[in-house]
Amino acid sequence: MNYGLKLVRPNSSSNLITSSSALYRQSMTYRSRSSPSATALNRLNKVEAWLSPKPMSTGVPADIEQEVIAKSQLGARQLIMNRPKRLNALNGNMVDSMKPHLEAWEKSDLAKVILLKSSGGKGFCAGGDVRTVIELAEKKDPNALKFFEEEYKLDHFIATMTTPFVSVMNGITMGGGVGLSVHAPFRIATENTMFAMPETAIGFFPDVGGSFFLPRLDGQLGAYLGMTGQRLKGLDVLYAGIATHYVPSNRLQALETRLSELETKNPDVINNAIEEFTEVESANSFILDADIRKSIDRTFKKKTVEDIMAALEKDDSKWAKDTKETLQKMSPSSLKITLEQIRKGADKSISECFQMEYGMVQQSLQDHDFAEGVTASLVKKTTPQWQPSALDQVDAKDISKKYFTNPPSQHLELLSNKDYHQYPHRHYALPSEHDIKLVVTGEAPDIGNYALSEKEVVDWFLKERKGKRGVEEKVKAVLKQQTTTVGEGEGQGLKWIY
Repeated sequence: MNYGLKLVRPNSSSNLITSSSALYRQSMTYRSRSSPSATALNRLNKVEAWLSPKPMSTGVPADIEQEVIAKSQLGARQLIMNRPKRLNALNGNMVDSMKPHLEAWEKSDLAKVILLKSSGGKGFCAGGDVRTVIELAEKKDPNALKFFEEEYKLDHFIATMTTPFVSVMNGITMGGGVGLSVHAPFRIATENTMFAMPETAIGFFPDVGGSFFLPRLDGQLGAYLGMTGQRLKGLDVLYAGIATHYVPSNRLQALETRLSELETKNPDVINNAIEEFTEVESANSFILDADIRKSIDRTFKKKTVEDIMAALEKDDSKWAKDTKETLQKMSPSSLKITLEQIRKGADKSISECFQMEYGMVQQSLQDHDFAEGVTASLVKKTTPQWQPSALDQVDAKDISKKYFTNPPSQHLELLSNKDYHQYPHRHYALPSEHDIKLVVTGEAPDIGNYALSEKEVVDWFLKERKGKRGVEEKVKAVLKQQTTTVGEGEGQGLKWIY
């Protein structure tokens, strides 16, 4: 079958698929090193040879076959995106390659955990191959829409799988790469992670489920990221709630081996195993900067793009100036589409969001700005000429009618009928602002009606999240942004600022 995959064996005795706890001890610099005896190594090599999967011929051309690699390692299954020269940009062949394997592993009792990662190191997945999509669209080729159809179906399937899914975002993670990772229950960031949704810069909108995950980020962070394409790096990807864990890249190999030895699909066990490898370093954080976070919420809560621009004009901070200049470069139509998309997505289920985006992309393929943005930015390397070219020339009612009211010509047939309005595994991430608010206001279970101190709130979340790294930093930052101290002496506590 044309799965476009290559199944390979682990390639050396340094990657033994057995005795992962020994590999873990050897690879972690802060633990003692030990050398197994020659007899033990011989036994391990024999077991490895017996357990390692044999190569399977897929009968597809080598250039396609190499774009995605599938591997089995004890209870772990891996998909490796393998277009490093294109920063693993996602194309139709890759989507078609991943889907049948994920469907098979979802049904398998032997597959305990699935890992998605990439080769090359620099890019996890730098987005969808939109250049090819636009070339097809200009020829009126139905495969242009087909790419988005299959991509959205794959993203939704990942979002609703019961087999634990771990995305290792070690590198540039944009657009299509976000869709493959952000809906997974376990999302690992490293010091190399760079996240962005830069679609408004090419006359498009933040798709791949952006209408679901963006409005569920803290405050107005989702609107800000979706409209500006702002990049987040390293720990900020964790603090923003996009990643669930932060693992230094030099521990990833040991983590993979640790996960492969697990004999259960229990997500709590998977989470605890990942936590063994996490670390939170001291670093300047954009996301935890109280002044910037307050400015984002104050500005991007406005109802229209024009109101957002006016609020930025009144703010004399460097952040406001930079943000305004960024927005002025984006497609005016895309900005209005994106803001309405995010507002509507807040009340929709994940399936409804993908359905909405599938209708939106059908309209985008007909409009001027998407083709102009891709051609100018990615092909000609020139400044896009947007039509209309200014915000006041974009009819918001016309945008709303074309993108959100008129029924699309085609409906998205999803692979799974599972659905939800909130991510079911969100408790594996750092607590959100909403979570923290419920504790401060006494609305969370077993809190009581008295004001808590900062220490009491931090301690409550450390216990609730079982000592998860990053909790203390995130909770303290939110309390600094969103609370004030009331009372005196022993009666002193925190009050949420509305």
